[in-house]
Amino acid sequence: MAQTSENRITDRNGSPLELTEQRIKHLEYLCEMTRKDILDTLYRIGRGHAGPSLSMVELLVTLYFVELRLNPGDPKWPDRDRFVLSKGHGALGYYAVLAQRGLIDKKELETFESLGSRLQGHVDSNWLPWVELTTGSLGQGLSFSVGLALASKMQGKDIRSYCIIGDGESEEGNIWEAAMSAAKYKLDNLLTIVDWNNLQGGVTLEVMPSLEPFIPKWQAFGWHTIEINGHDVAALLRAYHEARQVKGKPTVIVARNIKGKGISYMENKVEWHGGTVTKDLHEKAIAEIGARLDALRPYAEQK
Repeated sequence: MAQTSENRITDRNGSPLELTEQRIKHLEYLCEMTRKDILDTLYRIGRGHAGPSLSMVELLVTLYFVELRLNPGDPKWPDRDRFVLSKGHGALGYYAVLAQRGLIDKKELETFESLGSRLQGHVDSNWLPWVELTTGSLGQGLSFSVGLALASKMQGKDIRSYCIIGDGESEEGNIWEAAMSAAKYKLDNLLTIVDWNNLQGGVTLEVMPSLEPFIPKWQAFGWHTIEINGHDVAALLRAYHEARQVKGKPTVIVARNIKGKGISYMENKVEWHGGTVTKDLHEKAIAEIGARLDALRPYAEQK
């Protein structure tokens, strides 16, 4: 992995980005607020993909609060960076971050998976303009992201393409076809993030043991690779910076995450791929999140 000095990290626009304690703790605070919204919604609605949503909170918060170039007033701003949630069943985590960022009204979370709601159980571009691609049929998002990145290259635009895929999703052949194409066209404006939590409808490496060695596969397909703890917001920001410095090849971040992250009874439990949050379980989860929020309260505001 290329070495990156903490003192030379830049943001998406090339401006210095200081990884101060205030900035990091503020992002951690936003992550816990997002987890609270996810749990409140799961309890209120009575269904939803808990584990996949919680495992990628830090990925989405760092993207939407720091990395992505977007216009909060115009979801279809032509010069926006493109983000695709290929693991579309993590929709609730995505909606919660959009609400935390102020891109949708937080009250709208109360309509999750309701008839006529923009917030369906899988992200749907027909309903919600922030969604670039309707996903849920796994393996499709990376191919689309390759097309977005290639189009930007051909148009000579400084637009980056970002895609989150799952580890179980990586069993799909389309993922590897897209990986070959991205390397062929030298798409250095494409960043793929793998939410590797080693659980799907079962244990990922029991379902498909040959996924490992995983990182050497991406390297063999011509990608620059970064492996990090995907719940470490500072590590994520360094990884985004590193990816932007790479020329002539796409980058994949393998984020070693925990399914159900932040809720003790959900963590690393395959049954919480979905699951129902009862009153007692909701209270237990909110107590855990509340304790972390209390510790992070001094960092609630970005200074």
